[in-house]
Amino acid sequence: MNGLFITIEGPDGAGKTSVVNELFPRIQLIAKRGIVKTREPGGVKIAEKIRKIILDPRNEEMDDRTEALLYAAARRQHLVEVIMPALNAGKIVICDRFVDSSLAYQGAGRRIGIPEIAKINEFATEGLKPDFTLYLDVDSDTGLKRIENSRHGEADRLEIESLEFHQRVRHAYLKLAEEDPIRIHKVDARMSLQEVVDASFTAITEAYPQFF
Repeated sequence: MNGLFITIEGPDGAGKTSVVNELFPRIQLIAKRGIVKTREPGGVKIAEKIRKIILDPRNEEMDDRTEALLYAAARRQHLVEVIMPALNAGKIVICDRFVDSSLAYQGAGRRIGIPEIAKINEFATEGLKPDFTLYLDVDSDTGLKRIENSRHGEADRLEIESLEFHQRVRHAYLKLAEEDPIRIHKVDARMSLQEVVDASFTAITEAYPQFF
């Protein structure tokens, strides 16, 4: 593969989607390759349908392992339809969430175990890993307050989980970043949106100047 695979990660309320939406056009202006913006779960028709099932707060009976498997299934379909073709064509892919999310949310948040979730996703992705990951870090209290202020009672099935759940997710992310400092670049998401976007832009372009 000749492309560049960049993922954006972080706990709920870190502002990932807002950052991606602001970051993408700035990178697009200077990119020397074609560039694709996508998200997980979702990005393609089948995966978007799975996303609705996973995140629907009415699906209270969903088993934790079912949830983990659905994420992996959506990821596989997204991978074969969008990510792999783009990377094989030498493009830059910017993806809102990838395997790290499953490790943090289902591995730690749901307490299934990070090694167990890693195995499921190893199968789903055939071992594909991002070249570079921006981890937008925010404490759980701040993240949940942001969700409450922005969603107006329409939070999804994971966002409405307990504070303790979200704290486990964040601690898992921090551990992943500590264990893989070359790939995972941490950004303080408590800053303003513009400051987070600026820091993210600088991190990406300095890490891979040959693409920009």
